[in-house]
Amino acid sequence: MAHLRSRRRLALAVPVVLSLTASLGFLPGAASAAPLTASATTSADGPNLAYMVNTRTDHRTIESVEKAISAAGGTVVIAYEKIGVIVVHSANPDFGKQIRAVRGVQSAGATRTAPLTAAGTTDEGAAQMLSAAEAAKVSRTAAAGEEPLEADQWDLRAIGADKAAKTNPGSKNVTVAVIDVGVDDTHPDIAPNFSPSQSANCVGGKPDTTYGAWRPVDADHYHGTHVAGEIAAARNGIGVAGVAPGVKVSGITVAEPDASQLFYPESVVCAFVFAADHGVEITNNSYYVDPWLYNCLDDPDQRAIVDAVNRAQLYAQKKGTLNVAAAGNSNDDLDSNALVDASSPDDSTAVTRTVDPHKCFDVPTQLPGVVTVASTGVTGAKSYFSSYGKGVIDVAAPGGDKYQIPDTPSKNGRILSTMPNNQYGFLQGTSMATPHVAGVAALLKSKYPWASPAQLQALLKAEADNPGCPTAPYDGNGDGVVDATCVGGKHVNGFYGAGIVNALRAVK
Repeated sequence: MAHLRSRRRLALAVPVVLSLTASLGFLPGAASAAPLTASATTSADGPNLAYMVNTRTDHRTIESVEKAISAAGGTVVIAYEKIGVIVVHSANPDFGKQIRAVRGVQSAGATRTAPLTAAGTTDEGAAQMLSAAEAAKVSRTAAAGEEPLEADQWDLRAIGADKAAKTNPGSKNVTVAVIDVGVDDTHPDIAPNFSPSQSANCVGGKPDTTYGAWRPVDADHYHGTHVAGEIAAARNGIGVAGVAPGVKVSGITVAEPDASQLFYPESVVCAFVFAADHGVEITNNSYYVDPWLYNCLDDPDQRAIVDAVNRAQLYAQKKGTLNVAAAGNSNDDLDSNALVDASSPDDSTAVTRTVDPHKCFDVPTQLPGVVTVASTGVTGAKSYFSSYGKGVIDVAAPGGDKYQIPDTPSKNGRILSTMPNNQYGFLQGTSMATPHVAGVAALLKSKYPWASPAQLQALLKAEADNPGCPTAPYDGNGDGVVDATCVGGKHVNGFYGAGIVNALRAVK
């Protein structure tokens, strides 16, 4: 599970917005060569890879580029003409170089470093399942009006979500799409609020809306089900409660179905476009796009990934969808001058490299307009794993921390939520913080149905509580070593952004 982010802005994101706008597909393409002819095709004797080819959006250009793709030994999987993104498979080892020379192509590159096979998220550590005996013990402590397992949900109380549900649990007219490894909609806490018509399987870049296609392939693909429960588990007297138990939730599967559970760019592009075209108000993105933890614009393949995913998420924003994403579990300062990335590419052999996070982007969380979420524990302190950075983090939310122990029946500092096959379990990570923010955003959208994505982001920040930077040096795991430095003041800082979201204030 390489990157589920139990980990993978507006005013604070202006520098990033400008740099992306200036460097990607918003200016005329630099290529001026004529389209390839059949005689220019090279032999298809390399690995069969997937590519993103990004073009101008007029039909004539796309048609011309598609002919060049065929001539270069490529096969079009799907063309998203509205955003000028074409998903291609090719075994021609020179395909990327050849197609970048075609008139109308603005960027193009491989989306993986290993051959296509017949399948990353941001949770930190293994899942801890709640046994039947443990569940029964917790249930005996439930107060009147609480869900049976709610006593273990310290996170709901931390942001006032338990009280908010009594005022406004959210509207059935609002849907949060969980872009993830799949959602088990048969779970009794998820089924009442699940929206099949807004769900699909986007693995490979083309949506499959066959009934049930969005479900996880097995119980090990649990991440999306946990996230969905955090957002919208129904208050039905069965198990746990979500932050917004009255809204709808859908599942858009983007993770490879094998043990890797990798999130390739073409699948994520498909998910953003599908969500936008199916009336989804909010997307939850608890992952980073594989195979690169940070995508550097000076590399043609990584540049094409940033370009394609950014086009898709901006398309969703323009259609009225707010995208919320995890900041990551590397405890990285995303506003630093240099970071060490020793995990990329994660689909073949990783190579240690030093990157500048102002030029090499964690996708989708560092894309313009995306709400970037950091994680906190029960004490309100930054989680030991959570990445941070002034001007990058928008808001924070409970994502769990095994070193911050709550006074709950299970005394577990992680987040309890739904798991496949009618189970419940604990996870921690910015993957778990993100659905808390998505849930609060859904409550705000329920109260202000005409609010745009930018307005929703402003509201999220306005209702947040900011504890300010810690007064003592930050030692997340208690080993006596300073693990991170918070920069900023009481209103905006690198650990919390504008603050920890507040569900009760959102509904009031």
